[in-house]
Amino acid sequence: MTLGFDPFLPLPFLLAIAAVAVLLVGWAILKRMRGAALRALALAALVLALANPVANFEDREPVTSVVAVVVDKSPSQMGPDRRARTDAALAALTERLARYPAFETRIIEAVTDPDAQSPSTRLFEALASGIRDVPSSRLAGAVMITDGQVHDVPDSLAGLGLDAPLHGLIVGDEGEVDRRVDVVRSPRFGIVGEDQEIVYRVNEDGAASPGPVSVTVRVNGEEVSTESAMSGEESSFYLNLPRGGENIIEFAVDPLAGEVTTANNHAVTLIEGIRENLRVLLVSGAPHAGERAWRNLLKSDASVDLVHFTILRPPEKQDGTPISELSLIAFPTRELFVEKIDEFDLIIFDRYQNRGVLPVLYYDYIAQYVEDGGALLVAAGPELAGMESIAETPLAPALPAMPTGEITDAGYYPRLSDDGKRHPVTRTLPGGESEPPAWGRWFRTVGVGDTVGDTVMRGSDGAPLLVLNRYGEGRVAMLLSDHGWLWARGFEGGGPHVALYRRIAHWLMKEPSLEEEALRATAKGRTLVVERQTMGDAADPATITLPSGETRELVLSQAEDGLFRAELTLDEPGLVEVTSGDLRALAHVGAVDAPEFRATVSTTEVIGPVSEESGGLTVRVNAEASNLPQILPTRSASVNAGDRMGLRASNESVLKGVRSLPLFGGFLGLALLILALGATWFREGR
Repeated sequence: MTLGFDPFLPLPFLLAIAAVAVLLVGWAILKRMRGAALRALALAALVLALANPVANFEDREPVTSVVAVVVDKSPSQMGPDRRARTDAALAALTERLARYPAFETRIIEAVTDPDAQSPSTRLFEALASGIRDVPSSRLAGAVMITDGQVHDVPDSLAGLGLDAPLHGLIVGDEGEVDRRVDVVRSPRFGIVGEDQEIVYRVNEDGAASPGPVSVTVRVNGEEVSTESAMSGEESSFYLNLPRGGENIIEFAVDPLAGEVTTANNHAVTLIEGIRENLRVLLVSGAPHAGERAWRNLLKSDASVDLVHFTILRPPEKQDGTPISELSLIAFPTRELFVEKIDEFDLIIFDRYQNRGVLPVLYYDYIAQYVEDGGALLVAAGPELAGMESIAETPLAPALPAMPTGEITDAGYYPRLSDDGKRHPVTRTLPGGESEPPAWGRWFRTVGVGDTVGDTVMRGSDGAPLLVLNRYGEGRVAMLLSDHGWLWARGFEGGGPHVALYRRIAHWLMKEPSLEEEALRATAKGRTLVVERQTMGDAADPATITLPSGETRELVLSQAEDGLFRAELTLDEPGLVEVTSGDLRALAHVGAVDAPEFRATVSTTEVIGPVSEESGGLTVRVNAEASNLPQILPTRSASVNAGDRMGLRASNESVLKGVRSLPLFGGFLGLALLILALGATWFREGR
């Protein structure tokens, strides 16, 4: 209750009346008049009635204090055991806090942003954001349910602005073990074909193996080596970059018995392969219009080292001129096809025929070169159908088609076959989707039979025009017409000769994007894009293995002929494995070297010092949270509750309503005034 005044007159008038009353009473007392005391009482009652004293009665309700409960929802907490322990601790804590009406529970989930450059556990940032609207006087304290691996611990609570106890509930048992592998140093770029040093380290938290640890190394999903490394020591792995573009190098270690998580048993590094130079050998059997098209294409690429020979003087045209008087360069057959054949990435025979320039044995060397992983392109002309065809040499087993001896000279539109509409070499050729194709005609086709591999383009009357095939570890392509130069000259509008020639060459040199059976996974922020290239009519579902070990099945939908695609949004950063049949692909969602999985063993040492500074405690809770500390409400400014979680209750309250009672209002005031005046009259009447 509080007392106040609600005067009927303005304050200056009321003060004037009070002053007059004081003067009258003072004058009466000075003159020793009878009834002066009664007159003073009557005047005082009158002034008091005009001042209208009021008794105010306030209805107040105590304000609840906010207990901020920060729940660690980072990826390292997403394992089944950790998730169950966290849920049990949260349920036990909220049930216990509900017993205290003075406390209001505010649950704050700290979720790691997978789009962050370096995803990490940021509980204090989540706490500051979650209590931004809570006055410090109403904050009872904060409780963090976590594994203890927090990456934004402030140096002191003053920097956080927290003036309340901070408690840590650690979900995890003491003595946990975990093995992980980290990439310490790795180049971002590397020259294809050159060795690159990658430094890695195997770490074991909570336990150490007595001997070396086996490390499996995979490059682009294929196992290439098994290394031996000592725990805690840096080791080097030297990799000869196999291809241009992005290369994913994965280091994997076997799990420890009972370790916390296997998500960090893999580490990846990305190296962008740069082709320094592609060595191409182009051998033309005779000068012709199409020769320039091949030469211009290869010379326009600065990354191509082109060695080009044209046989201008075949053996049958010998005229007895001494070699010393010829200006032509001798064809270095032994140097090219014996000594240095393995240095070439691609060999092209352009309208070449067996005229005795190359010894027969050399064709066997070329076939062996292809079988061992080389690339051969036969751009055929009429020579392939003649008696001196290279198909009549030891190179024949490597060829995907055998000539029949027929040559068709008739106009036709090169068309994509059913396989060609699916094959990445020809699938997206501009103009091939219409009928007739939106490009110019050709006028010659070399007839072949016994084709193997994929016939991706057809010529006159549906005859094979472009055949692609694998031979051993290498690849062979046969283009069965020498009229591709018509597209280069713009005949009847021309055609995509540059795209076609380049894709053939790149497929021969095993460009990953042109594989006819391939599984690719790429990450764009949090979105995982899975693509399945296949020559089949359908694609099997893909199995996604997340960093936490959880698996999901992803159904792929047809995006184009031969290409199936699907997208999946993920919240877990880390290495994702995608499998479909025998194919396997890797993608890394988020930062490659995120701190989230560097250490996963639960600990009280990270937030323990800050908790102790605030007057709180940091304890481990068991799987059932049955050992959760008791709660001690207190109104003390400094909380130190020993082995109990002290939470500060607020002294503030909220005004719900006010009831006012006039003390001189109504019959009470009138009775007092009449009584005072009546007493005055009675005294004067005596």
